Amino acid sequence: MPRTWVPATFDDYRAMARARLPRQLFEYIDGGAHGELTLRANAADLDVLRLRQRVLRNVEQVDLRTTVLGREWPMPLGLAPVGLAGMMRRRGETQAVRAANAAGVTWCLSTVGLCSIEEVAGAASAPFWFQLYMMRDRGFVAELISRAKAARCEALVVTVDLAVPGLRFKDVRNGMTGGLSAAAKLAVNLERASRVRWIADVVLGGGPLVFGTLASKLPEARSLPEFHDFVRRNFDPTVSWQDIDWIRSQWDGPIVIKGVMDPEDARSAASAGAQAIVVSNHGGRQLDGAPSTIAALPAIADAVGDRVDVLVDGGIRGGLDVMKALACGARAALMGRAWVFALAAMGEAGVARLLEAARNELRVSLALAGIDAARKVDRNSLF
Repeated sequence: MPRTWVPATFDDYRAMARARLPRQLFEYIDGGAHGELTLRANAADLDVLRLRQRVLRNVEQVDLRTTVLGREWPMPLGLAPVGLAGMMRRRGETQAVRAANAAGVTWCLSTVGLCSIEEVAGAASAPFWFQLYMMRDRGFVAELISRAKAARCEALVVTVDLAVPGLRFKDVRNGMTGGLSAAAKLAVNLERASRVRWIADVVLGGGPLVFGTLASKLPEARSLPEFHDFVRRNFDPTVSWQDIDWIRSQWDGPIVIKGVMDPEDARSAASAGAQAIVVSNHGGRQLDGAPSTIAALPAIADAVGDRVDVLVDGGIRGGLDVMKALACGARAALMGRAWVFALAAMGEAGVARLLEAARNELRVSLALAGIDAARKVDRNSLF
């Protein structure tokens, strides 16, 4: 992409991120599990949906607002948790939360972010969400929840679809999971050294490269294989619905269960006391061959009705995708890869630009469909 161009789409930011990041980091964000069937389906199934085009309706004013967890959002879009974001730009999570706050958009911090809960809270001007992975050490999990309380996080996002790490072949090939020969390690280091702007920004200027929230458990973030090994050893595959009750005993705020792909699980989440669920297949990074989130969404929305707020992620690249998510039953959609690519490409300014573009794209899409409010989008909006 020529440097004189202005990025306008997800693909533009992706191309800019690819040119800037070391291959390991780019493929960590860009890749999926196995043959990446589910990864591709997330976007492809959104693309095949068609919207009804209605005319001669007054759309001079288009209201984008919605309500999630009892709070008004300026548009039905939030930013999903993404691990290692602080490796994409200098103190990346703090840059992202500032951009989101400025746009009035809810942002969620990953458990495996480079910036700690406390550092993000210091940079934020509004409450944010915290994503929680259940670990074998319940005492440490309780400590994380306590820190999220102290940071006045608005909601706890319990991600439940990582009982074991998915098999991501790109991470195997590029050495992120370890196992490289000496010659291959040298090649990886030489390629990383060629990313001069990334080194200057993140490695030399980015402060301590440690997993801030997990610093006492995993002190060094420079070794990506060590990170992968930590996840494998510490994330708890025994988690069950009873653990949601335990989390509720530790946390008195809203609970969002992320990783729901089945109507029966959605009903169980509502019965367990979750205030919201996220229909999510982890961006196609876990069970390859699972359906796309947009395909799974309508049945899940029907199953829970108004018992919980239904959100969706996976393949959301802009405002048009958000509108299609609303038409399939979501209250709002969450972006993941899109904001991280924008962050890698342009830092805080890139995330701000991406959000403004999504807002404008949603407004235009609604107007051209003859709809004057996001709340009015439903399945009748689909062709």
